[in-house]
Amino acid sequence: MAVEPRFTSADISFADAIAVTQALLNDLEQGNVDAFGATVRELVRSENGARGFFVTYLSDDRPLADHPTPTLIAALQTSPAIVAPLLIKNLVMSTAMAMTHRRNQNEGLLQGSERVRSRTTQLIQALQLPQVQAEAQSLLGTIATKTGDYQAFLERWGYDLEQQQAMQQTLIALGFAQ
Repeated sequence: MAVEPRFTSADISFADAIAVTQALLNDLEQGNVDAFGATVRELVRSENGARGFFVTYLSDDRPLADHPTPTLIAALQTSPAIVAPLLIKNLVMSTAMAMTHRRNQNEGLLQGSERVRSRTTQLIQALQLPQVQAEAQSLLGTIATKTGDYQAFLERWGYDLEQQQAMQQTLIALGFAQ
């Protein structure tokens, strides 16, 4: 019998998705995994749900997210159009923020950004989604030409040239090429 989540992705807010994910991680820590796959599948069916899931899951202090399970991978693979751009954004945002925290000599925040980058890298490698490759190439193209699908994203967050170069290096190190 499949366990159904207690919400629908269509009406979940970003804040509610964070709360659901926190509760889900607490349950997981207690060994209650029954609803994990179904809940993650439902969360990633919407932008708000997926954003809330990733911001909570990737930054959680507990080691639960250090080793993605087959259940998690299968759940994330159900919504590649939503998951792929969010993974690429999480990867490069954490790369850029690690640089910012290093510049500011803030070791605690630096470790958090590096944890998010490491966890995101693991998910990208485990998922093997063609959509992730396409998003990475799109971002690399935008950085190279200063135009494209990711230009508004780069401008909104004010990433400088050095941060954008670090983003490129991170993507290329994962095997993404222009």
